[in-house]
Amino acid sequence: MKTNKLFLYVVVLLTGVLLGWLLFGGSSKELTQPSQEEHQANTQMWTCSMHPQIMQPEPGDCPICGMDLIPAEAGADGLTADQFKLTDNAMALANIQTSVVGEGTGKGRTTKLSGRIVENEAANAVQVSYVSGRIERLNVNFTGETVQKGQLLATIYSPELYAAQQELLTAASLKASQPALYQAVRNKLKLWKLSEKQIDAIETSGNVQEHIPVYATVSGTVTEKLVSQGDYIKQGQPLLKIANLQTVWANFDVYENQVDLFKNGQEVMIGSNAYPNKEFQGTVDFIDPVLNSQTRTVGLRVVLNNEDKLLKPGMFVEAQIHKVAEGKTSLSIPASAVLWTGKRSVVYVKTNPNQPVFEMREVVLGNRSGDQFEVLEGLYSGNEIVSNGTFTVDAAAQLQGKKSMMNAAGGKVPTGHGGHGGLERDKESTPENEMATYKRLTVSKEFQQQLQQVYDAYIDLKNALVKEDAKYITLASKTMLNELEGVDMSLVKGNAHTQWMSLEKTLNSSALSISKSKDLKTQRDHFKYLSQQLIHTVQLFGVTEKVYVEFCPMADDNKGGYWLSKEERVINPYFGNAMLSCGEVTEIIE
Repeated sequence: MKTNKLFLYVVVLLTGVLLGWLLFGGSSKELTQPSQEEHQANTQMWTCSMHPQIMQPEPGDCPICGMDLIPAEAGADGLTADQFKLTDNAMALANIQTSVVGEGTGKGRTTKLSGRIVENEAANAVQVSYVSGRIERLNVNFTGETVQKGQLLATIYSPELYAAQQELLTAASLKASQPALYQAVRNKLKLWKLSEKQIDAIETSGNVQEHIPVYATVSGTVTEKLVSQGDYIKQGQPLLKIANLQTVWANFDVYENQVDLFKNGQEVMIGSNAYPNKEFQGTVDFIDPVLNSQTRTVGLRVVLNNEDKLLKPGMFVEAQIHKVAEGKTSLSIPASAVLWTGKRSVVYVKTNPNQPVFEMREVVLGNRSGDQFEVLEGLYSGNEIVSNGTFTVDAAAQLQGKKSMMNAAGGKVPTGHGGHGGLERDKESTPENEMATYKRLTVSKEFQQQLQQVYDAYIDLKNALVKEDAKYITLASKTMLNELEGVDMSLVKGNAHTQWMSLEKTLNSSALSISKSKDLKTQRDHFKYLSQQLIHTVQLFGVTEKVYVEFCPMADDNKGGYWLSKEERVINPYFGNAMLSCGEVTEIIE
């Protein structure tokens, strides 16, 4: 009896469990399922199959081509394969800033050129002697002396002139019977630049002058003495060169890819090291119609008013020439947004306007104008890009295995930082293997040896920055300028010549900026850009020894900074003794 009752209890219990599962077990699943679908709907992003850079949180049309947007493939975090996210705290600590890419007409943008002041050839004059003879007295004592029109410059003894004056006196006595002869003798004296008044004085007095004065025909500055007192001279021989420095020319060389940016009549602002707080206004007066095949440049001439005589022929000057875009629009981005790796230029685009989500984008750049680059391909108006803290964002991309400056294909690339718990790189993505992305140009050994001299001067400059020795920094930067000037550009041809002309200009500009500055932070800022350009130079052409490329992500207020070294040991030029070993070797160039 008890057994039957126990059996009955078990059957009732099992029946209750079964009914509960049938009635409520599926409802839990039904209740939770909508929340998962809602979550996926909230994180789903939409993109364009033709323009993958377009990412929107809801379906619609592509703002570029008008095609229907399609769902973007996303991982569990709602990001595409190339995207990565930073925390708000990381954004604040690294001071990461963004800017929106916009179109411009070029109005107000300028291009900087380096040039030299020369004399205005149109206002120059050569003072010559109109008679043969001997210079009895030269009244100009030195080059640089100022003369006025009509001023006595020299006195010449001329036997020919002496004989012509005697002919005048004889012809004057016969002028009634032979007027033609008389007039011919007078005209002869006029050809020798004797005035009517001088000729009449000779005829009236009956005295022959032994010496003929030479007067200045123009006002100006004597730039060259071609004779000395006591010299024998011939008719027509130059005596002095006189320049009118009321106006001067500034001559510049323009690279062939910049020629279409200029035209006659453009406004130019000229600056000089001699007058750092003063600008001189001028206009483009002449653009050479012939390209210099050796330098691949075109001559550009600017006329400047120089009434105050402040500009001296031979002075180095820098011009800011306003571009004339003629209504043509272009995209421009800050130079601080661009990272260079050999032949690639990359930026980081913020893909979500409301969240710190980024992805790397390769771009094709045009001309540089001040601190802006023209963008030819890779970006569109309205894109939001990282303009400050780009190196920090790039480091985050590398750590998360996303596409980055040194890792174009993506994938995990563990990176390290000397003195900050660094990790070794995977063998497959070492900087040495990255050299495959750089196409080494073929140049002569002689050219590489000259580049080696530039590189050696750069190393001296780097060491000076390590020691924070202001005097040594200025000296080393000037030495580098001299070495750059000594590189023979005729040793490279074709594409190599074009590449070197572009790099040489930026290297020279950066080294010059360092030499002119007395502020250590400013010098290091210019050194950072100088290093980027020299890295590119060594990658393209090579030098005669192994070169180490080193990087510190904490340099330049955590924006990061590269430099070159002769040794693998890190000696940081951006911090000196404060953080001497901070950094790592990112590449070896051989």
